[in-house]
Amino acid sequence: MAKTFPAAHLRQTVAAIVAAAGSERAEAQTVADNLVLANLSGHDSHGVGMVPRYIDAVLEGGLKPNTGIAVKLDGVSLLALDGQRGYGQVVGEQAMTLAVARAEASGSCVMALANAHHLGRIGHFAEMAVARGLVAIHFVNVQSRPVVAPWGGGDGRYGTNPFCVGIPLQGREPFVLDFATSRVAQGKMRVAHNEGRRVEPGYLIDEKGQPTTDPGVVVVPQPGGMFGALMAFGEHKGYGMAVACELLGGALSGSGTWHRPADNQRAVINGMLAILVNPEQLGTQASFAQEALAFVDWLKQSPGDVLLAGEPERKARQTRAHEGITLDDQTWAEIVAAGAKLGARVA
Repeated sequence: MAKTFPAAHLRQTVAAIVAAAGSERAEAQTVADNLVLANLSGHDSHGVGMVPRYIDAVLEGGLKPNTGIAVKLDGVSLLALDGQRGYGQVVGEQAMTLAVARAEASGSCVMALANAHHLGRIGHFAEMAVARGLVAIHFVNVQSRPVVAPWGGGDGRYGTNPFCVGIPLQGREPFVLDFATSRVAQGKMRVAHNEGRRVEPGYLIDEKGQPTTDPGVVVVPQPGGMFGALMAFGEHKGYGMAVACELLGGALSGSGTWHRPADNQRAVINGMLAILVNPEQLGTQASFAQEALAFVDWLKQSPGDVLLAGEPERKARQTRAHEGITLDDQTWAEIVAAGAKLGARVA
């Protein structure tokens, strides 16, 4: 079973729960808007279904409401920032606002953000950059229970480690490539498990290192308290990119990498290295705009239905803004229970 909600209702509901957990009104609304936008974009894995985990993380002390970024280094086109375990939706926007301003002024900016709580859909931050005509590249690592197996390995050793690129296209909607370096995002396995669905072969191994189609192996403890693991996309290639995200988003950013046994903490800590480039100041703006459009048009001339990264999300936003956002009963029950922990009634 499932329920369908207007986006406005979910924004109001999530904002009320986050506020009950201690966030000021503006912060609660920012978190709610960001999560609902992920649902509208078709990425339920990064949407309102994360609320129960966020509330658990606040109650455990791993997520700190009303906490903004701290500037560790301001080198104009180099920024080192610390999210101080604040809401990723908030500190991520603060960090990108600074980085965008520097790239507009000086032509480029390399921004390192450490210790942000779950940043959510990284494409949102790329969209902030491309809206200002900037190119953006993001490497992100995830410090939480390790859920992805290295290529050739048999258990989880690192997180889903997203990679994202945003590229403005003159007079067109931007190219926004945003993906987990695992075959599929962990949150999508949570959604599949809540819906009682099996997943495609090749996504998962169980707690014994054997292939499985049961998403529950990475969502709930298996016999003996063990978990299975997600597989890397593209075999050794996706694995290599995941390691790059860990080393750049985690080690170089100052956020840290995962190299310890799993625990039961609910916080999800992200580190991000973002590289922003202003094509106008690079001196290639004219050829960039011309060649980018020529290539995109060339792709679109291929027989069939050719899409560019970012198009499915924009289409989903139009559809779901009109038809509403559907949540399975288990996900909705978890959101209601999260509100109840804080004395917030959810209708």
